[in-house]
Amino acid sequence: MKKSTLALALVLGLTQLAIAQEKEKPKQNPESSEIWEPVPRVVTPGELSPGTASGTTAPSDAIVLFDGKDGSKWVSVKGYSPDAWGGVTEGSNPWPVRDGAMFSAKGASLRTKQEFQDFQLHIEFRTPDKVEGNGQGRGNSGIFLQGRYELQVLDGYNNPTYSNGMVGSIYKQAIPLVNPSRKPGEWQTYDIIYFAPKFNKDGMMAEMGKVTVLLNGVLVLNNFNIKGTTEYIGYPKVQAHGKGPLLLQDHGNPVGFRNIWIREL
Repeated sequence: MKKSTLALALVLGLTQLAIAQEKEKPKQNPESSEIWEPVPRVVTPGELSPGTASGTTAPSDAIVLFDGKDGSKWVSVKGYSPDAWGGVTEGSNPWPVRDGAMFSAKGASLRTKQEFQDFQLHIEFRTPDKVEGNGQGRGNSGIFLQGRYELQVLDGYNNPTYSNGMVGSIYKQAIPLVNPSRKPGEWQTYDIIYFAPKFNKDGMMAEMGKVTVLLNGVLVLNNFNIKGTTEYIGYPKVQAHGKGPLLLQDHGNPVGFRNIWIREL
């Protein structure tokens, strides 16, 4: 009987305490959950450009890497792997520019003079309208994030190949969620959100790099963890690094690129 009385008293006491605390709370109103600061800075979005694959020009805080005329922000490199380019350039940009785009030239890949860490990248590409070859031999190029991690560029329209090497893949690491490829010769868009990997003082990876990719406005990679460098043979390697360039790969096919801009995050 005593135990029951004590338990009842305890419950009543806790109930009264809860009621008292509820009464002490200030009266709620819509404004109490509003946050006014910090105020996000204003960025002017790109202007609508009907008839283009992207539909917009670069936003006001973007770094324009290619505007359809000036390719001077790019230089040629000896190859498209970290060991090949090694930060050493061979010369100026040899890719021809025509009709507002620059086209890959055999024997010369490009890298940006400027290096980047975390970024949002917009880039448009076009594989040849004349279909030649198949699989990896058809409209092949690549966009190397920080010069190390390849986002595949390939003709993906009715062109079977291994899934982790098709357009929209992080080459031999990530299979795209879907294949929204346009026909050969049509302009296509990549919109990329990239966060670089983090390394310990001893060079070990503390946090993987992450990438989200939209191809032609369709999500193909969602916050994918990049395991390491892109390797044609073997498995990804972990190489500690800081900022790195963007690299456009020459793979022997005349792939065009235009409207390239980047926003540092």
